Amino acid sequence: MSEEKIKVGIILCGNIGCSPLLAMIIDERADRGDLDAVVATSGAKLGETECLETTKKILAEKPKLILWSSPNAALPGPTKARDLIKESGIPAIIISDAPSKKAKDEIIARGNMGFMVVQADSMIGARREFLDPTEMVLFNADLIKVLALTGVFNLIVKTVEDAITALKKNEAPPLPQLVVTKDVAIPAANYLNPYARAKATAAHEMAESVAKLNTEGCFKLSHREEYMPVIAAAHEIMRAAALLADEAREIEKGTGQVFRAPHYKDGKILKKTGFVDKPE
Repeated sequence: MSEEKIKVGIILCGNIGCSPLLAMIIDERADRGDLDAVVATSGAKLGETECLETTKKILAEKPKLILWSSPNAALPGPTKARDLIKESGIPAIIISDAPSKKAKDEIIARGNMGFMVVQADSMIGARREFLDPTEMVLFNADLIKVLALTGVFNLIVKTVEDAITALKKNEAPPLPQLVVTKDVAIPAANYLNPYARAKATAAHEMAESVAKLNTEGCFKLSHREEYMPVIAAAHEIMRAAALLADEAREIEKGTGQVFRAPHYKDGKILKKTGFVDKPE
């Protein structure tokens, strides 16, 4: 196996719940010696100029693998950015939300890309009368908790590590073609208690439902009296989903059997369930 560090380029065009912590979930203790991660973000913007400039910054770093995240990967800005990645030939994993299912075939056709469409990573209620900085942060905090406690981040880590392991062996990395539903995500959470698993499943389904309401409130309704209750309801559902997911975690903690999967310094994923067990 090659001893050369694997450079992972992380490109964030706009923001979804999966985006902010992508660099951290593959090196949670900042002690991995087998990889370096470089990150570039366009901030909140999702236009062609912002997506292209952000992508160029990472391509200039010549990474071995790209993790690329955005809302609705079918939009013009994200699509133009993928044109650059295709030209580079660098293998890439596209991580996006439910509207990106429209881009699945196009992503596959590019040859050097796979995708993870995260159904529960629902859009925010982006109406000016409702969404201020505090509301934005609260929604994303609730969403990130749901994604963490329903196995989504575990699944992303496993997928990325499979690609990194192949690159270490100088092999072509496996690239996913995955729509992340509850049936795919929940097993990755490794709940031992059936009631905890049921609560996490309910939380995932609730988070998925948020997208429908926020799409209605942001794009289909035109009067404040109509859309304000709808997007407020969507945010209340996400808050309730986060509380339910937290209850699932608390059940596992109550038995002292929480599944943990830390990285070792060489990138190997270790596992444990007992509170004082050593991860192996």
